[in-house]
Amino acid sequence: MVATSPSAGASASSSKAVTWAEQPAATPNFIFPFYPGSLCSVANVDQFQYLMYRPLYWYGVGTAFKLNTSLSIGETPTFSNGNTTVTVSLKNWKWSDGETVTAQDVLFFMNIYHAQADNFCGYVPGNMPDDVKNVTAAGQTVTFTLSGSVNPYWWTYNEMSQITPLPLAWDVTGTGQAPGSGGCSTAAYGTDDTGCTTVYTYLANAAGFNPSNPSAANNSLATYATNPLWKIVDGPWTLSAFNPDGEASFVPNPHYSGPVKPTISKFTELPYTTDSAEFNALVGGNLTVGYLPFSDVTGVAPAPPGAGPNDPRLSNYTIAPVYLWGIDYFPYNFNSTGDGGVAGKIFDQLYFRQAMQSLVDQPLYVKKLWKGYAVPTYGPVPTYPTNAYSTKTVAANPLPYDPAKAKKLLSSNGWSIVPGGTDTCTKPGTGAGECGAGIPAGAKLSFTMGYATGISAFTNEVDAEKSSWSSVGINIALAGASFDTVISDATACPQGCGWEMENWEGGWTFSPDGYPSGDTLLGNGSSANFGSYGPSVPGFSTNQSLITASITTNVSLAQWENYAAVQAPIAWQPDPAGQIQEFVKGLKDVVPVDVLNSLEPENYRWSS
Repeated sequence: MVATSPSAGASASSSKAVTWAEQPAATPNFIFPFYPGSLCSVANVDQFQYLMYRPLYWYGVGTAFKLNTSLSIGETPTFSNGNTTVTVSLKNWKWSDGETVTAQDVLFFMNIYHAQADNFCGYVPGNMPDDVKNVTAAGQTVTFTLSGSVNPYWWTYNEMSQITPLPLAWDVTGTGQAPGSGGCSTAAYGTDDTGCTTVYTYLANAAGFNPSNPSAANNSLATYATNPLWKIVDGPWTLSAFNPDGEASFVPNPHYSGPVKPTISKFTELPYTTDSAEFNALVGGNLTVGYLPFSDVTGVAPAPPGAGPNDPRLSNYTIAPVYLWGIDYFPYNFNSTGDGGVAGKIFDQLYFRQAMQSLVDQPLYVKKLWKGYAVPTYGPVPTYPTNAYSTKTVAANPLPYDPAKAKKLLSSNGWSIVPGGTDTCTKPGTGAGECGAGIPAGAKLSFTMGYATGISAFTNEVDAEKSSWSSVGINIALAGASFDTVISDATACPQGCGWEMENWEGGWTFSPDGYPSGDTLLGNGSSANFGSYGPSVPGFSTNQSLITASITTNVSLAQWENYAAVQAPIAWQPDPAGQIQEFVKGLKDVVPVDVLNSLEPENYRWSS
């Protein structure tokens, strides 16, 4: 690894450059801001792409989750005609090639989306772009005509948040072609899926993603800083160097027309394989902005957002925990062919999921493993930061730690309990007290869970979970891998596939789906519904109807939230602080960090 040049002291200040630590083994590896579910990560989007390519709307004001109109390209959207027409006026932003960011750039994105919805992380069947009848562009005004009435709050926070204007220079199908020659940006909405697919395929391949072979290795990483395509930016930064190991260097975009201009001369993101390696860099003074590993916390933190004492070796740094607008969970693969072909059938059973959840001792893990720098996840809506959506029912933890209950749930549904071993189905069938549909006699509660390595506190958590589950005969084999590998493996597979559980620790930050209505994570067919929770699972139809009500009317999330918390279609676990940030004294405006974990180094200022 190339060492960073400035130390954390005077030399860093004099160079005006900043080095910033990436999370362990969670490196940026996709540059095109139209990304599939397998590449849908904070490391790629909020902490890499957004520096160069600004979304139509920016969310997060300080530590509050809300629309930030001052940092958005679009003015506040207006809804009319019974909430079936949405009109957006764009501000006068510029691309680095001199072109104005116009409504046509929004239409370009929407045409790509119409043609390639299945290849975008934010896609939920029935939502955008399916619910958009037409999009028209006229100068700086874009108008969306919808197929039916929507909840304006949901459409503003979950649908429009997906849109990133794309430059006309990208509307090409090959190197050296004239901007706009691909015809996708000028086609009437949804009328040229074939042509837009050709444009999309060219851009995706240039970024290293092959739509025809999604699992193929990315061989384009080394070109990110040199390919002329990616030099056309409208954000405050442009990529000056990129190493395939994830090291990314940015310099200010001199043509940036947005509101906050960078003052630091260079910003470099540095990769680390483990949190201990990152901590050694901090102690050695080789990072400007990093994070304190949970394993090196010297005292339990008070209630969020408070910080405990800093490590005495970091006297030149300021400690500041960062809590995000999100939840932590891991998915079950309801279409899994694992465990002798019955894993998915076992996950279908509510009693099994509730037994699993009743063995996760979240309050204990928060205190002992995360040392106070975490909040429990008891359902699909964050309980912190404080918000208007979280219900008292969920905040009270409807499925608390209760090993006796877990054991009874299994034994009363046909399983022979073998503490420390592997339970076996001895009463197959679909009647009361039987194992459930599709589960034969002799089936075993034996599964594999992939988990992200590199963060010792998280490794301790999955070890503790494994031990707890084992106490009632649920045998979980742990398979460690990099963060990028785990999220890539956790891909929805409607036709069935082998993975059973994948746990990347980061859970979900509600971006681009800021309003936690459930359609993205748990909606039928959503690309981010990684475990394929769907109509074949008992109870799903109620889940879907409650979600639909929340996005088409002004009904609150309470009924759906309370229902989903008890159904446990994904496994809830503690949500640690996004990081316990450490930044060198003398660097200002590092905090507060956006609650969606969007990286904004243009805010950083050195003390004079």
